[in-house]
Amino acid sequence: MNLLHSGSSRNPVVVLVDKKNSMLERAVSGANTEMSSSEQAALGSSLIPIVNKVQDSFAQLESSSTIDLQQVAVVGIQSSGKSRVLEALVGRDFLPRASDICTRRPLLLELVNISRWPDAPADEEDWGEFSHLPAKRYYNFSEIRCEIEAQTDREALGNKGVSDKQILLKIFSPNVLNITLVDFPGITKVPVGNQPSDIEAIIRTMILSYIKHENCIILTVLPANADLSNYDALQMARIADPDGSRTIGVITKLDIMDRGVDACNFLLGNVISLRLGYVGVFNRSQQDTNLNRSIDDALANEEAFFRHHPVYHDLSHCCGVPKLAKKLNQILVRRIWSILSGLKSCINSQLVAVAKEHAAYGDVVESKHDQGLKLLNILTKYCEAFTSIIEGKNEELLIGELSGVAWTHYIFQSIFVKSLEEVDPCEDVSDEDIRMTSQNATGPKGALLVPEVPFEVLVRGQIGRVLDLSLRCAKFIYDKLIKECYNASNICI
Repeated sequence: MNLLHSGSSRNPVVVLVDKKNSMLERAVSGANTEMSSSEQAALGSSLIPIVNKVQDSFAQLESSSTIDLQQVAVVGIQSSGKSRVLEALVGRDFLPRASDICTRRPLLLELVNISRWPDAPADEEDWGEFSHLPAKRYYNFSEIRCEIEAQTDREALGNKGVSDKQILLKIFSPNVLNITLVDFPGITKVPVGNQPSDIEAIIRTMILSYIKHENCIILTVLPANADLSNYDALQMARIADPDGSRTIGVITKLDIMDRGVDACNFLLGNVISLRLGYVGVFNRSQQDTNLNRSIDDALANEEAFFRHHPVYHDLSHCCGVPKLAKKLNQILVRRIWSILSGLKSCINSQLVAVAKEHAAYGDVVESKHDQGLKLLNILTKYCEAFTSIIEGKNEELLIGELSGVAWTHYIFQSIFVKSLEEVDPCEDVSDEDIRMTSQNATGPKGALLVPEVPFEVLVRGQIGRVLDLSLRCAKFIYDKLIKECYNASNICI
């Protein structure tokens, strides 16, 4: 009902998305015409920010309208090095730290390169912004860590609990490439704190709900000091991406492998083939973190490690955090480029639908009195439409399926009654139970007839046996009425 507000003359989706449509149109036209490599590179670098803005616009709408856009899901077991990889990509320490589970809610991380912003000052510091605090900029990344922990505890209730509700964090910096990543809780098998006993299944379900989408790139973080061929993250990736066409492997902890052993064959894809390949990285150690060694120093150490290693120095094309960042950026640009035409069509179709709905509300009114009348008129139409559906008077719903009271009658007469007839009313009640209950109810005096109290006690217990059946019946009717309610809202508009 915020559409009735006098300060807004257009539907929010029109205002928010239409601004992006012209940018997408330029990108689509570029995808359908011959362009030089330099022009494609220049346009490609702007694709991810544009798509992120479109996704942000839809995220602000309290509706089911959404679009499935490209993003990178970071998957790995607990303590595999996921958080350190993300911090290396950003170049900042900002993620929660702990000896056990650190990430307990999905973190949607948007990296935004501001070096090409026309109004960006040369000395602008890196900063972060949360979607739940849109007006606040965080220049101190330790405060970002504290806010992630606080926001996690608000939803996951502390003591290592987990939640599937996202935290959206944007980091603006001239030193990052435009990438959108989603960090998940690490896959764990043993519950800690107040985690439920099926914590592994909960986390796996949470991850699969993201990586099952065709537009999701799966970044599996694999510790080199474990048996990579049996790694849980790769197994989950294979479930969602059987042919490995959208899975990229990141091999961590290369520096602590046993002597005489290396991950060369994995990096080259000779063991488990992935179309997007593998990248090896050299993360900071726990000691480096304890000594507050900067990520810049860690990147310098990584570069020296790969340059001087007898095996990895010949694999410079697939080693190092900078290579990983560039690879992810290029993959996202290529995949977004391939869906631009369909993306524009999807947005246009949703714009048409929402504009039609917006027009049905009528012109914008200024006074509160007129706004009240308009709201009352909409509610009246809704009630009339819903009543006609319930009573079976709506011609649009007479063909195809049962609706309204007809559905309720069917549930009670064909399902509920039949189920009741299958219930033995005297099951688990013996003559001895009846005799004992009657004697207890009469006390020291005898009774010629069966007392009322024991009858109620025995019947109440038998009625309890059909409680689940009754609740299921009520649920069937409730679900149907909710659907009819949705249909009524469409009809009244």
